[in-house]
Amino acid sequence: MKRISLAHGDGGELTHTLIQELFLSAFQTTASPMLDAAIVSMPANEIAVTTDSFVVQPLFFPGGDIGKLAVAGTVNDLAVSGAVPLYMTCGFIIEEGFPYADLQRIVNSIAAEAAKNGISIVAGDTKVVERGSCDGVFINTTGIGVVRHKSKAAYLQEGDAVIVSGSIGDHGIAILAARNELGFTTEVESDCASLSAMIEDVQHGTGGVRIMRDPTRGGLATSLVEICEDFGITIILEEEDLPVHPAVAGACDLLGFDPMYVANEGKVILIVSAAEAEQTLSLLRQHPEGAEAAIIGRITDTQSGELRVRTVFGATRKLRRLHGMQLPRIC
Repeated sequence: MKRISLAHGDGGELTHTLIQELFLSAFQTTASPMLDAAIVSMPANEIAVTTDSFVVQPLFFPGGDIGKLAVAGTVNDLAVSGAVPLYMTCGFIIEEGFPYADLQRIVNSIAAEAAKNGISIVAGDTKVVERGSCDGVFINTTGIGVVRHKSKAAYLQEGDAVIVSGSIGDHGIAILAARNELGFTTEVESDCASLSAMIEDVQHGTGGVRIMRDPTRGGLATSLVEICEDFGITIILEEEDLPVHPAVAGACDLLGFDPMYVANEGKVILIVSAAEAEQTLSLLRQHPEGAEAAIIGRITDTQSGELRVRTVFGATRKLRRLHGMQLPRIC
């Protein structure tokens, strides 16, 4: 089996061959000639820039792999910031001895997800480290997009609806099950998906989106706590309205997890005006990624900065950020 060697990262002939035959072939870059930096055109004065690193374990999991995850994660960070993704860079840290076929599978996954989103991969880097120095492959990305929609967080007010685009906790539970560490299996697949097209449709179809968040590490609750604290608002969630797949709920019960703190990789939180809530739901549900969208709470005041949840028994309790480590290496 063909494997990556340290020589693939030394800048010589094998590095050249790897870049030409694998990366450039898959990504079909338009950067020519090959300079130390890509020269690209930006059709606007205001851009959004994000950077992320991906160290998920295992590299391949139900519903995706580290390559798809790298693109989707980057695209979603731009999309919830009101930007249309245009360009992306990819840096690879590859462990000596890593199977070439697995690397090719990851690269092809990146290329397919990028093409799906109309995003060009314009620059990259490859480093090979000694066996045991990293866990197969790590990927670092930078995403650049054109800002089309400004945040309306200044207009947050009582009665605004809190919407999540679908079931929560799928990614974290799928990753944990794929590791086979705890001896349980599940049919849950990761929700790993790029949401740019869906978010753009919502932005064009409504005028009342105040703010959006990508609830990855720390889950739904941590993302909403940050919003509440940052903007001084109080949100009350309705526990009975939270969309959680039965298999995810069952796994969380078994492991002692709260689905509200389990990671997602294909969901968006939206806070919208009360008048636009139903229209927002309708637009989300026109996309497969938003088919299970639901209103899960409301802003109740704009002073105290707390996230609370009303249980099925009618009591309310305060939610805080995720404390400690729940699921490491999930993205």
